[in-house]
Amino acid sequence: MTDWKKTTCVLCAVNCGLEVQTQGNRITNVRGDKDSPRSQGYACRKGLSIAYFQDNAQRLKHPLKRVGKTFEKISWEQATSEIAAKLKELVGTYGPKCLAYMGGGGQGCHFEAAFGVRLLRALGSRYHYSALAQELTGFFYVQGEAYGRQYLHAVPDTDRTEVLVFWGSNAWRSHGMLRARPEITRLWKDRKKYVVVIDPCQTDTALRADIHLSPRPGTDTLLLKAMICILLDEMLYDEEYVRQHTTGFGDVLKLFEGFDISAALKVCELEEKEVVNLVHLLAAGRCSFRSDLGLLMGRNSTLNSYLEMIFINLLGRVGAEGGNVFLGHLVPLGSHTPVDDPANWRTVETGFPAIMGVYPPNVMPEEILSEKPDRLRAVIASGSNPLRSYADTSAYERAFKELDLLVTVEVAMTETAALSHYVLPAKSAYEKWDGSFFSWKYPEYYFHMRRPLCEALGEPKEEAEIFTDIADALGLIPRYPAELEELASGDRLRYGMALMSYVSENPACADMLPFIVARTLGKALGSHALSLLWAILARYCQSAGSRLERAGYTLSPALGDQLFEKVKNTPGDVLISVENKEENLRENIKTPDGKVHLNIPALDKWVAEIKPADELKKLESTGYPMVLVAGERTDFNANTLMRNPEWTGGVRAGTMKIHPDDAKGLGLVTGGKALIETEAGSLEVDVEVSNRPRRGMVIIPHGFGLNYGGQIDGVNVNYLAPARNRDHFAATPLHRFVPCRVSAIR
Repeated sequence: MTDWKKTTCVLCAVNCGLEVQTQGNRITNVRGDKDSPRSQGYACRKGLSIAYFQDNAQRLKHPLKRVGKTFEKISWEQATSEIAAKLKELVGTYGPKCLAYMGGGGQGCHFEAAFGVRLLRALGSRYHYSALAQELTGFFYVQGEAYGRQYLHAVPDTDRTEVLVFWGSNAWRSHGMLRARPEITRLWKDRKKYVVVIDPCQTDTALRADIHLSPRPGTDTLLLKAMICILLDEMLYDEEYVRQHTTGFGDVLKLFEGFDISAALKVCELEEKEVVNLVHLLAAGRCSFRSDLGLLMGRNSTLNSYLEMIFINLLGRVGAEGGNVFLGHLVPLGSHTPVDDPANWRTVETGFPAIMGVYPPNVMPEEILSEKPDRLRAVIASGSNPLRSYADTSAYERAFKELDLLVTVEVAMTETAALSHYVLPAKSAYEKWDGSFFSWKYPEYYFHMRRPLCEALGEPKEEAEIFTDIADALGLIPRYPAELEELASGDRLRYGMALMSYVSENPACADMLPFIVARTLGKALGSHALSLLWAILARYCQSAGSRLERAGYTLSPALGDQLFEKVKNTPGDVLISVENKEENLRENIKTPDGKVHLNIPALDKWVAEIKPADELKKLESTGYPMVLVAGERTDFNANTLMRNPEWTGGVRAGTMKIHPDDAKGLGLVTGGKALIETEAGSLEVDVEVSNRPRRGMVIIPHGFGLNYGGQIDGVNVNYLAPARNRDHFAATPLHRFVPCRVSAIR
């Protein structure tokens, strides 16, 4: 029996600490890491099942090239040179807008992003498509306008909150917070605290809530507007906070004048008294909000985020103890890209800008199938399976067949890889140095650099190395002094000084720094990702100041290298910095005046359009009698990372849940078959009669319909999600409100 080794889960953004035992390429045992200050031994079923991710029959071992209808094994040299030549030809012929990179490291391997994005930029393109833009760009836009940077996200201070509101979030299943189940249970059992759920569905979290509001599907915007009006009409908002910390309150007041609260709540199918009582409860104590896809992928997605931001700030709960706070971070999850910046490209066919540096995958098929000369013609997909992860699979299948070049960098042979011209094998999360920059702990910020635990079979490489090799083959890596390679194997302080001197003398080379560091320090360390960590820590220690001191570090020119050694040699979480709880708001706001900007003029007209009668008319004129929630979090889905269906333990997953009353009216029973139709297409699905959905809605989980060994497990709900059923501002697909029709299959 081997020793237990520390690592993290990579199947969701919380990245709980794990301990594993390994044998060769396999993970043989898994348990929660009790030493982890973040997860404290907690791990869900997904994390405890990572052996199925690491070891499956579809693992890729060698570079592959499509020849006709099959793939042939080729060398890395051939793959790299041919891909580079094709990229050079396409960009030279059609211009840089023909190229897109789709990736960023997913849930747990973020170091590739720096290399993938820089390869993209070096070729002149800005089209970085990411899963973040599948769900969150409207939210990011609002945060940027309100707080000054799109990467500033205020999340619940769960340790100190008194009322935790889950809006469209089933955290019991989806997590999205540290130790979700123990924390929900703790709050639920504490009679002085409250768990509030706002969700049409009777979720697992709702079953453990003190208060559950179940609004009609698609009415979140009306409910938010009504709750803000109650707050304003009854003077329940925090006047001192609004006066000291915000601007634009007068403009916001005008947006809610004359709004009919009673009529709005009637459309929401909620009792006015219980909504008023909830607003009073939120105004009376330390409340915080955890919103998720039920709100962010529902009707009026971006507008929902705007109203939620106004509501939380009127309550005075941003940057406050027990409220929504800004977390520490080593690297922001994206860049601040204002939508009105002339340098911010818009997509050629659909006209959407980048938000937080990324473009919405929802529009990519239209960009490829466009008849415009500068349409997308080449896509590099890394750690991304759009043919199962994103809306309108049929559109993606049609579009990807039209690409001149599709390169997939992946751990396993996914549905996207199967359509590619080249498939490049990546090391798994447990075969390389890598990590995640997600942060959920407050006020401490911990970082865990995962180390290789399993032997890699075949010839897989780090994604960072793959992108560096392609950049090298394209001649994009600038010449650098030979002494950098010599110093990289010795005194890293001298190496750092020589590197800074080189960049100061050659400022045009700064954008290529990750490649230069990879080719020098990465060579010495045996890992491109590890060399990037050194560079990140060196830069972080130049600016983090008091945050580092609060964590017990003494500031010095050598601190970056010392912290790198500590992270590299520590198998678990390392404390990096500590936020100032007393000044959380002031120290994080990046607006020019240092205040929260409550008013976002670009969205005001949209707010004014939200009226009870108009919303009711829209809800009743979809042309379909029911609503599909295209995506449900369960213990048995993990995006498309877990490909072997055996990991579910034989549980019947991927069914369509329907309310007993609707099932009776349609003649449906558990175990039977139903036909579900939407604007995008139709599917036959297994039926599960359940009290979870509200009347008039059905639920199908995501992450199924995977082809494993020629067998399809469950259904791919994205075949039913129309690409054009999306937020008009940020292109977020409205997965939580897909009009549908259901009938029995006899």
